[in-house]
Amino acid sequence: MIILGLDPGLATMGYGVVEKKKNDDTVALDFGVVLTPKDESLPVRLAMLEEGINNILNKYKPDEIAVEELFFSKNITTGIPVAHARGVMLLTCIKYCGRLYEYTPNQIKQSLTGYGRADKMQMQHVVTSMLRLNKIPRPDDAADALAVALCHAHTSRFGKLFNIR
Repeated sequence: MIILGLDPGLATMGYGVVEKKKNDDTVALDFGVVLTPKDESLPVRLAMLEEGINNILNKYKPDEIAVEELFFSKNITTGIPVAHARGVMLLTCIKYCGRLYEYTPNQIKQSLTGYGRADKMQMQHVVTSMLRLNKIPRPDDAADALAVALCHAHTSRFGKLFNIR
């Protein structure tokens, strides 16, 4: 099963593509970011994100897609453009594949480290180890997206046990 993980962002949207094999082994197929220039208007940047996501979808043809939910603890005004970007991500992905799942940052951390408040460095080391990569994925947004995909790879099996979805 091919899983696309997405880390929402307007300037930088991370993506990670993993394959979960029949023996439950998970390998990284690709990871990276879709960038949009800050000097462009919001609608143009959103269109660029949609194009980037569609390119990834067409190249890897994921069976399921996992997206990190947004969490704002400080100024929600700065989060509104990211929420717009996330909306484009969700719409583009649901049109492609009806199997779309969302995870909170704490759920992702809990799934991979057993601790819902793990820091970024812990998460990056766990992702690197689980996927047997030679080095920590860069930029951070790509590593975060791989974490989302891994979280889904690990938790989606429980749905099969209980005939969910």
